[in-house]
Formats: sequence, structure tokens, C-alpha cells
Amino acid sequence: MVDVKEGGDVALVNGGFDGIVLRKGEKYDLSLFAKQLEGKGGKIRVSLVQDGQVVAQTTLKAPKKEWKKMTAVLKAGADADKASIKVEPLGEGKVGLDLISLFPQNTFKGRKNGMRADLAQTLADMKPKFMRFPGGCAAHGDGLHNIYNWKETIGPLEARKPQRNVWNYHQTRGLGYYEYFQLCEDLGCEPLPVLAAGVCCQNSSDRGNGQQGGIPMEKMPEYVQDVLDLIEWANGDAKTTEWGKKRAEQGHPAPFNLKYIGIGNEDLISKTFEERYLMIIKAVKEKYPDIVVCGTAGPWSEGSDYERGWQLANEHKIDMIDEHYYRTPGWFIYHQDYYDQYDRNGAKVYLGEYAAHSPGRPNDIETALCEALHICGMERNGDIVEMSSYAPLLAKEGHTQWNPDMIYFNNTEVKPTVGYYVQKLCGNSSGDEYIESTLTVNEGRKGVRERLAVSTVRDSKTGKVYIKLVNVLNHPVKGKLDLGSLKDKFAQSQSVDARLHLLTGNWDDRNAKPTERTIQVSPEFEYELPAYSFSLIEI
Repeated sequence: MVDVKEGGDVALVNGGFDGIVLRKGEKYDLSLFAKQLEGKGGKIRVSLVQDGQVVAQTTLKAPKKEWKKMTAVLKAGADADKASIKVEPLGEGKVGLDLISLFPQNTFKGRKNGMRADLAQTLADMKPKFMRFPGGCAAHGDGLHNIYNWKETIGPLEARKPQRNVWNYHQTRGLGYYEYFQLCEDLGCEPLPVLAAGVCCQNSSDRGNGQQGGIPMEKMPEYVQDVLDLIEWANGDAKTTEWGKKRAEQGHPAPFNLKYIGIGNEDLISKTFEERYLMIIKAVKEKYPDIVVCGTAGPWSEGSDYERGWQLANEHKIDMIDEHYYRTPGWFIYHQDYYDQYDRNGAKVYLGEYAAHSPGRPNDIETALCEALHICGMERNGDIVEMSSYAPLLAKEGHTQWNPDMIYFNNTEVKPTVGYYVQKLCGNSSGDEYIESTLTVNEGRKGVRERLAVSTVRDSKTGKVYIKLVNVLNHPVKGKLDLGSLKDKFAQSQSVDARLHLLTGNWDDRNAKPTERTIQVSPEFEYELPAYSFSLIEI
């Protein structure tokens, strides 16, 4: 509420998050809700200002006695990196203002209320196959009252319920389930919404460390229905289902074709958890047997929760299990066979969160190459590991609670890490068929061999073959590759052109980027792996 006295000059001024970025000639959608509470009232002037200079300005009609949404389009007359929005009631009396929003029209794919174009394009360049949302501990929340409720994140922005989350930052819910599903559609990837398993995070601040709270059992049928309603909202017919109609009313009549749903996140596998978790999974599979349910194996990759989580998966035939682990570079080096030992007839694996953490938590050549080693192992075990995702994904400079992250950004720049480039190269060359391959090196020591990896895959749609080679040693390695199984590639000649994508640098290099050039390959050829390198040969 703003109270303007006679002859007064009162304004609301807000600088956004570290300033508002404006670009000359670009248009910005303004909206706000206003109501004249007392007094004569008058028009409302809205300005975008930097260093006392007006970059854009508009004047809105005087508000009425009832709440009304007021809109305008502002066109920037100059560039600005640290602008503020200034809202000035020009009349007298008390004016109520709510949900003041300034949004660029230049969003990813031109979506209204859409994603920041450069950030979303950085994701698109990875060619992701799926996207998990809302991510980790945000899903099961800081106490039962704070469990993420998807129904509060759809519909008009003014109807959404904002709240803080377990990481202690504010969520406006302007990016809700509708925008998330729409982004997945624009990226060409599958949505993987993750919902709480009827319990809050065991580290909730309102219960104390290790105290896991569960939704009262008499309220669980209502919560289970919320889960089922999400699937209906995503896939239901726009005319014959209640939640399908709501999706259509928001602007998307066609179903989103949801295939996956996650239940639980790093939960302690307690009796409280098990009862609610299995209740939800049973209800989903009974009503929607084709939906792939992704459960959880607790907060670690070993120990009692991990073992019980996997036991539940096998006893109840849960489709897929979400594993999380952050390990040292050495762990990744010495566990390249990690998934070789998994039961080939059990649940599939979704490695939902992983990263190599070295002292000081940098994202550099060493950590990125150790993650590349692990990707080679996951590709070899593609019959077990269905999906994987590095975590965390995004972090804004100056507001970062966790390191390392894959993509850092500020208001004007996007700063992909070395780890991002490994994920991008692998995401662009994942293939759908694993080809047994042999890499022979002139060094037999176990410690040397464990710092090398090879993975060969084929894309059946394009016919392309991708050979990934990783060297985490501090010196080059001369290797001989046997491609005898790729006879179709060499039917007419003894050698063919291939594209080499090479990422290399000093072990602590945080700014390395891949280079690309053409090389010649033959059924048997020698290739020297540079020190600290990831090579991707595209045939």
C-alpha cells in the first residue's frame, strides 16, 4: 500500500536481482494489480531508471475501487545493466499495489512468461533427453507445510502461491509446472517431475536433523490424488477430464505425453517413508500402468538406506531407482566398473545427481574428465543405467550456496564450465546402441590403465558412430584402436574422414573449451590421447 499525501512525491523503487538489464529497442511487458483504497486517486506512472536517467516510461489509468490488472509495453530507449523499476501513484490517497511484473518479450522461443533466452539456449545446446523438476530437496520441502505443491504453480500468476524452500531462497512460482512442461517441449526432452513420497526432508529445520515427518495417514488419500491429478493434468483429454481441461485453459490443449514420474528424493528409508511411498507407487501403477515410476534409494550410494531402497525396488518391481552421489576424483577413477556388477534383471538406474568433488570444489579439467570416465562406464552399462544428470545445474554468481555447479551466470552473461562441455559433448553423441571396443595401450600398470576409458556407441537414426576416449594422466598416451566391427564404415575405402572434438588443458584449468577438426580413421589406427584430455571421434 502506498499513501500519497497532498503535494507528496512517493514512489516504489525496486532494482530486481542485482539490477534490471535492458537492451535498446527491446520491448518489456509490464503488468501490475492496483486498487484505490482511499482518496481521490490518479494515474500511475511507471519508469525504468538508471543513474537518474529514464530509459523507458509509461502512464497507466487511475485505479478503481476494485482490484484490476493493468498492463503496458515499455520499449527501452538505451542499454542498461543496473536499471530499477519506479512506480509512482500520481493522485492522492492510499493505493494498493500487487504483483508488479516486468518481463522481456525476447524469451526462449518467444514464450510469454518464458525462459531467459541465452540460458535456455545453453541447455538446448546440450540436446538433453529429459529434465528433472523441481529438483532435489525443493520437492520434499523443509517440513510438511513446505512440501512442493504442483497445483500451486499453475494457472494465472496472481493465483500461484509463492514460498521459500529448504535451501532458504524465495520461489515466486512464476516458473511453475506449466512453464517447466512447456520448456521440456521446446527443448525436445522428456519431463521428469519429482514429487515428495508423503514425507518431508529429514533435515527439515522445523523438526531437527534426522527427524523425518510424514503426512498423517488419514490425509494421504488426498495427497495420492494430487499425484494422480498431475498425470491427468499432463496427459488427460482437454474435453473429458477435469485436469486436462485446466491444462487446455492455460493454453495447451494437446497432452504433454508425460512418460516418467519420480516419487521421493534422498529420503531415509524408514517405516514412515515406506508406508507412504509404496501407497503412492501402487496407486500410480494401478491407474497409469504405462507411466515409468522412478523411486529412490536414499541419500547415499551405500549403507542401510541404499540397501533397503533397492530391496523395496526389487520386492515391489519399481521401474527405476534414483541414485545420488558426489565423490572424489579418485572414487570415479577406481569405480569405472561400478555398474558392471548390478543385477541385469532388477530395476533400472537413474543417476539423478552426481559430480566429482575435489578439495575446494572447483569445476575443472580433472573433475570433468573423471565425470567423463563415469559416463563411459554408464554407456557400457546402458542396459542398467537409463538416465543420468549432473547436479546442480544452474547457479547465479553472487548468490551461490553450492559448488561446483554446471552453468554459472549473471545478469548479462552465461558461463558454462568445463564439466558442461563434457556433458554437452556426451549429450550430443549418446547414441542408442553400444559397440564393444578395444583400446590397447603400451603400459600395463593398473594405476595407469584405470585413468583411461573408451566407449563406442552408434546412433541408429543417423548411422553415426561416436568413440569417446578419456585420459586423466599427466602425459600423452599412444593408443591403437581396433574398429573391425565397423566394416560398413570402410566398405569402399581403407580410411574415412571423421570429426575430432578435443577437450584438454592443465589439470586445474577451469576455462578449457573443446576444439574441432577433421581427421582420418581406418579399421585399425593409432591415436595419441593428449595429457588430461577427452576426445570424441565422430564417424
